[in-house]
Amino acid sequence: MSVLKSLLAIALALAVTVVPVSAEPTAAAAKRTGTVPLLWKVSDADSTVYLLGSFHLLKADDYPLPREVEAAFADAERVVFEISPADLADPAIAQQAVAAARYTDGRSLSDELPPQLREQFSRMLAARGMSAAQFDAFEPWFVNLTLVMGLANAMGFSAEHGLDQHVMRKAAEAGKPVSGLETVTEQMRALDSTPMNEQVGALADFVGKPAETRVMLGQLHDAWRRGDVTTLDRLTRAEMQRETPQSYRIINVERNRAWLPQVRKMLAHRQDDALVVVGAMHLLGPDGLVEQLRKQGLRVERVCDACKKPTRR
Repeated sequence: MSVLKSLLAIALALAVTVVPVSAEPTAAAAKRTGTVPLLWKVSDADSTVYLLGSFHLLKADDYPLPREVEAAFADAERVVFEISPADLADPAIAQQAVAAARYTDGRSLSDELPPQLREQFSRMLAARGMSAAQFDAFEPWFVNLTLVMGLANAMGFSAEHGLDQHVMRKAAEAGKPVSGLETVTEQMRALDSTPMNEQVGALADFVGKPAETRVMLGQLHDAWRRGDVTTLDRLTRAEMQRETPQSYRIINVERNRAWLPQVRKMLAHRQDDALVVVGAMHLLGPDGLVEQLRKQGLRVERVCDACKKPTRR
């Protein structure tokens, strides 16, 4: 199996890989309904934290939000994201990402790629009216994400319709306090720390199978819309763990571990419930926040009307 799914998993697990836009979803958003939420409720004796699995790139017709998400948002006194809305809105974020992605030791992308891959990469870019020289100063992880985002936009996905951005706008309108679990710098450091061989392998797969990337993105989106935990876990977390284990550890496991005590601390606010919105992959599997919180003895239940088994009569 290719590592394309691992690349897509990274793109969907990092809020900073998309550029925040202030535009609102249009009236066409109501045409498609029936999204099943990836929503869990974490409880102790006197407080609640809701965990909502996000898809950072969505379409206008992925709205309105499910009733369960609207109810959780209404119940929460504050909303927490991977990165705070203020940090994401900082005009310097793009420059910070570019700076993190640049080689600083005299190397270039051409130096990292085998001759055959360099040639394939150049041909692919030429067919799109671009040149390899435009990317030569940047590390493969940045090139990979740039290509994935370009493809996603061409398919009609956008950051402005991403669940994070949508909930950020709702929180601002409702005047709810917001915050972040990590900083832009920390997220950039995670990306920049992934092994070079795994970065190059992901680029090789994208260059060799661009059509497959389009299909996979559609599959991920469909699984997210259906609230299909099993399929989404197989296509993202499990695939990434198997194909790019070090990137999986850095992007998923280590960040989840850093977030766990923060979620526990939120439960200590007895009068303030919270809604936590993170990339869906962070809630899945044995390393996900859901299972890790269960292991700590907390009551964790999925909030999903469509997931309930019908009562026998």
